[in-house]
Amino acid sequence: MSDFRARVYLRHSFVNPSTHPFPYTQIIPMTVRILSLHSYPIKSCAGVNHDQATILRGGLPMDRHWVIVDSKGIFMTQRQYARMALVQPGLPDGANGDLTLSAPGMPQLAVSGQLPANDPQQVSVRIWAADTTGFDEGDAAAQWLSQFLGVSCRLLRVHPRANRVASPKHVDAWLTRNREWAGDFPASHPFAFADGFPFLVAGQQSLEELNRRLVAKGQPAVPMNRFRPNIVLDGLDPYEEDYLSAMRAGAMTFAFVKRCARCPIPNIDQATALSAPEPGITLAEHRQFPDGVLFGVNAVVAGADDGALLRVGDDVEPEFDL
Repeated sequence: MSDFRARVYLRHSFVNPSTHPFPYTQIIPMTVRILSLHSYPIKSCAGVNHDQATILRGGLPMDRHWVIVDSKGIFMTQRQYARMALVQPGLPDGANGDLTLSAPGMPQLAVSGQLPANDPQQVSVRIWAADTTGFDEGDAAAQWLSQFLGVSCRLLRVHPRANRVASPKHVDAWLTRNREWAGDFPASHPFAFADGFPFLVAGQQSLEELNRRLVAKGQPAVPMNRFRPNIVLDGLDPYEEDYLSAMRAGAMTFAFVKRCARCPIPNIDQATALSAPEPGITLAEHRQFPDGVLFGVNAVVAGADDGALLRVGDDVEPEFDL
């Protein structure tokens, strides 16, 4: 697709068929920008907002570099432990690895980002169907989290020698569909403990459409943090991100490889950890597809091997899958 077509959206409009039986295509210039950036240092805990972020192939800084596991070594999420939403990680030194933990009624805990002098013992972790490894962050973090969550658990950090990659099936399918312009887009995308891909991208206008439907039913609107995106775009029509094959931001190309099927976590209020039937019911009423109830798209990136900066307010060039 040409650079020109990357900067416009071909919007199909239909006139009265009795007077003009053929559709015409109207070319409308569009501006799409980065509205917000978010990382989630501990899988399924609260997020960290960024005005700018150094993007690596594995995601935003320290995104899902930690995971909480139960006494059987099974990873924990808000699906079963909604109070995880109230655990607020902090990154006081940016990408250096230092971590703080805060939660209501708990003293703040600092977790050193310094890696052990010797290769730390690997602990096996399965994230859904994918196996990877972490290392244990020690008893102080385990006791703090166990006390707040009310269940015996431990905190693991991604192991330096872990090698988990985004779904080759979805990445290869994207490369096949976009071979004409994808160039030398990498086929392998290592990342940490996120569910399946290093980036989740959502459109602000999609949230506004969902909220319009909620309010029309007498339900309260919900914030974007219910959907836990990494990158929020402003300027698309509602759910138009479904029809992007990619977006370009400076030297980076984000490949949109899979639409995101939603679990029940958007029904959990991230400020209170209380769950309700909405917005899940309303979302399912208009976003139910064979591959699930969809909101947002999963992505991988090229052009970020040396660390490229992405800022709130940056323009992006969408590539539509027409």
